[in-house]
Amino acid sequence: MATETPHLREACAVPADPERGTLDKAADENFPVAPFFLPRAWRTDLMAVYGFARLVDDIGDGDLAPGGADAALLGVAPEHAEDRTALLDAFEADLGRVFDSAPRHPILRRLKPTVRRRALTPGPFRGLIAANRQDQVVRRYETYDDLLAYCELSANPVGRLVLAVTGTATPERIRRSDAICTALQIVEHLQDVAEDLARDRIYLPAEDLKRFRVQEADLAAPSANASVRALIAFEAQRALDLLNEGAPLVGSVNGRLRLLLAGFLAGGRAAVRAIAAADYDVLPGPPKPGKRRLLRELGPSLRGEG
Repeated sequence: MATETPHLREACAVPADPERGTLDKAADENFPVAPFFLPRAWRTDLMAVYGFARLVDDIGDGDLAPGGADAALLGVAPEHAEDRTALLDAFEADLGRVFDSAPRHPILRRLKPTVRRRALTPGPFRGLIAANRQDQVVRRYETYDDLLAYCELSANPVGRLVLAVTGTATPERIRRSDAICTALQIVEHLQDVAEDLARDRIYLPAEDLKRFRVQEADLAAPSANASVRALIAFEAQRALDLLNEGAPLVGSVNGRLRLLLAGFLAGGRAAVRAIAAADYDVLPGPPKPGKRRLLRELGPSLRGEG
């Protein structure tokens, strides 16, 4: 989800601080990660959770900074520094140390006090690792239900961790949070169709490609034809419906947490609107919402409107 500017910098030199390089990517997300208005303790813990999620995604996507610094921190031999499965295995082993000893990687060392303070369990973290393992072997999704099952691992744990950090988790809030997080993941997939295809991944369900008579080759074109645009519009509406389903989550909490969750919801809605404003042509590059569009979405989101 990062812009290309950090990638250019990383191509030129190995960052002196891999932890800082990972956390700095928070500024480029579709939604606020740990905004200034939250209590400092929440910001600290949410950034620790974000660092974990960002790093595991970078491992799974092969987007670690060059030079093998992260592999070395995780104890992976130099000859396996590009082996994503080996890195994920080592990362999961280091996650285990968060709960029973002393982790090696600074991102996981940062996470350890958060886990202790908030009584977090390993399940959501292991789900994020499992999603990235799945990315190494599953390149296509046949049905929408298959995609939702992937989002259960790749996205929903993040929302559950936010609720856990803020001490507000209930079964109904988790259900609403899952809807929002799945929607945000689908929106990201829509923004990144071309980038994902370059990695030989397609997150658009195959059954929907067939329905709209879209060939995989159509997704490699410089711009989208009418069939691709219709497909993207269909998937964008699905994401918007999920965001609306999750919207009552915002109204179920108060204070600064309400503003944070409204930011997540508004960010997703603004991204869908940006895709629509691009006439559903996502192939030249990811349509990104501007601040004005985000602010327009914030009011209805704060009210928890679907």
